[in-house]
Amino acid sequence: MRYDDSSPAPESRDSIDPDRPWYTRRSTLAVAVAVLAPTLLAGWVLTQVVTGTGTDAKRPAALSPLPASHTAAGDAKSSASPSPSASVSPQASASTSAPAAPARGPLAGKTVVIDPGHNTGNFKHTDEIDRQVDIGTNRKECDTTGTTTNSGYMEAEFTMDVSRRLRAVLEERGVKVVLTHEAGTARPWGPCIDERARIGNEARADAVVSVHADGVSAGNRGYHVILPARVKAGGADTAAIVGPSRQLGERIGSNFSRATGSAPANYLGSGTGLVVRDDLGGLNLSTRPKVFIECGNMRDGKDAAQLMSAEWRQKAAQGIADGIVGFLGG
Repeated sequence: MRYDDSSPAPESRDSIDPDRPWYTRRSTLAVAVAVLAPTLLAGWVLTQVVTGTGTDAKRPAALSPLPASHTAAGDAKSSASPSPSASVSPQASASTSAPAAPARGPLAGKTVVIDPGHNTGNFKHTDEIDRQVDIGTNRKECDTTGTTTNSGYMEAEFTMDVSRRLRAVLEERGVKVVLTHEAGTARPWGPCIDERARIGNEARADAVVSVHADGVSAGNRGYHVILPARVKAGGADTAAIVGPSRQLGERIGSNFSRATGSAPANYLGSGTGLVVRDDLGGLNLSTRPKVFIECGNMRDGKDAAQLMSAEWRQKAAQGIADGIVGFLGG
């Protein structure tokens, strides 16, 4: 213990009575020290507080407050780094639990690409969609606006709604589903028909279905499925997909009819509901089994009423999905 230079040291017991025997003097000295020590310590602490003397290093820890920045940092560290014994919340336990089991069954690992025909923004981007692209057999517009019902319900609205419903049904069966585009994204128009084909090819899809609705004169009713013709020209070569695409189309057609109650088109396909074409870039440029389905005629009042019904669209999605699942072996 240090005394300030301004304060005289306390007198020892020896200086008060030097004639006492040495052993009694030591005993007395010990008692005196024991009595005086607390008083002296308290006095020294009071002196430090009042006068502010002494260095920070020698101040009692209780009298040395932490800087605000250190306290804040300590609090942050404490809250961010709980002790090993801290309890773990149910949410944390769930997030660190074993990952969900992968999809099982015959459809595990299968990929389907769904192509919603047209885009609601195409009407505002006619210059972009009029650009010509190579489809193998010739050159064609990048995309088109699609048709509408007499009341203004757009084909692109219909195809997107059915495609989303179709995706939901397939995902419930364990299928991985890819859409070529989706409403509400940053894509204001398109994609072009060659890009739509490329998306299916790059996904190595087990099946690709492009969803549409027709726009011919009233009185023409029913659905039809468009199959790829055998084409080999430029960047188009459909030899490997003609057979499996027909199988896919036949499955979709029969299941679509069963689910919706719709009949095959009465204006083409000779009542089979199947049509082969070589002028569609989405088919010509595909290397994966692919078909188009025209779900009905938007310009016919009776067909249009069905196409605008959410309940009917759900049936349409279910029928298409059943056909795809059957094709995939599920």
